[in-house]
Amino acid sequence: MVDYLLTEEQQMLKELAHQIAEEKIRPVAKEHDETGEFPWDIMKIIAQSDLFGVYIDEKYGGTGGGVFELALVTEELSRACGGIAVCFAASALGTYPILLFGNDKQKDKYLPDLASGKKLAAFAVTEPNAGSDASAIETKAEKKADHYVLNGRKQWITNGGEAETYVVIAMTNRSKGARGASAFIVEKGTPGFEFGKKEDKLGIRASATRELLFNDCKIPQENILSREGMGFIVAMKTFDCSRSGVAAQAIGIAQGALELTLEYAHQRHQFGKPITSFQGIQFMLADMATELEAARALVYSACRMVDSGAKNVARASAMAKMYASDVAMKVTTDCIQIFGGYGYMKEYPIEKYFRDAKITQIYEGTNQIMRGVIAANLVKELAKKK
Repeated sequence: MVDYLLTEEQQMLKELAHQIAEEKIRPVAKEHDETGEFPWDIMKIIAQSDLFGVYIDEKYGGTGGGVFELALVTEELSRACGGIAVCFAASALGTYPILLFGNDKQKDKYLPDLASGKKLAAFAVTEPNAGSDASAIETKAEKKADHYVLNGRKQWITNGGEAETYVVIAMTNRSKGARGASAFIVEKGTPGFEFGKKEDKLGIRASATRELLFNDCKIPQENILSREGMGFIVAMKTFDCSRSGVAAQAIGIAQGALELTLEYAHQRHQFGKPITSFQGIQFMLADMATELEAARALVYSACRMVDSGAKNVARASAMAKMYASDVAMKVTTDCIQIFGGYGYMKEYPIEKYFRDAKITQIYEGTNQIMRGVIAANLVKELAKKK
């Protein structure tokens, strides 16, 4: 692997996450995939290892790192199981809105428990009729004296039902379209807040994906993030940070698949030789390794841009997410091809990597939307030059 000049602390973080992945996650990945049981035992191990706070300020109990450190951990955990890894990463997705837009009181109240892993977070934007189109959100929050009343439904929420802290995007002024959305912190157990069905998914089956149901759910006024009308900005700025995490998940899944395939191909003999001696297989392995390394370089670069405080990181984050997830899908597809008929059987772990990779092209913005974001930024930059 290319030397990315990690600091000593970053290398130690990577090695710790790798150890947890190999010793704790890999032995139970198949079981959690089959049963869909949420991996609370693994979450506790990750919490005890102080990994939940790698991107959170030390004053709130974190270790003071950033998106890059979060990506390093997510990548290593995803090598063993994308489903278990996303339980960890999705908590960061739900935490970032508070980290970016919370006031001091909100940060003091919520971040310590999230940094310690005592509680998990989730982020709720998607609805049955509102995915990529944020202006179509139907969940509404109506102002009533010193509180808001939340009504509506969110769909396909990762960590839904398991998390304690939710950031929910709802409309406070529908006439303003996307600019009429606001962001609220909603706690599990709040009257009027319930959970719908747990989804039966193709991949990342160890993670919980549920509906969130709001029926006259009373939210204190102090639980609004930033101010009314900032919901869309909260979501977009959060995705600028979190999309690199999805990209890291993708390269972790692809790396894990490639390692299994390389080992299998070296052991598998045809015509009296290991299939790694055949040029056709060699070229496939070389292409996979090269594309994966290119994706990793792009992801790490995007993470460092975000952590540096660069103003416009939307394009870099979109590029990282789009390219890394496309590579992950291609790599896992080619890995199954090298496994041949064995790759199609659930007895072998490679088909799980294929299933887990697919969602990285879809959530936190489909790759078609990512291409739109990239193109819009290119056109905008061109207009500035004229």
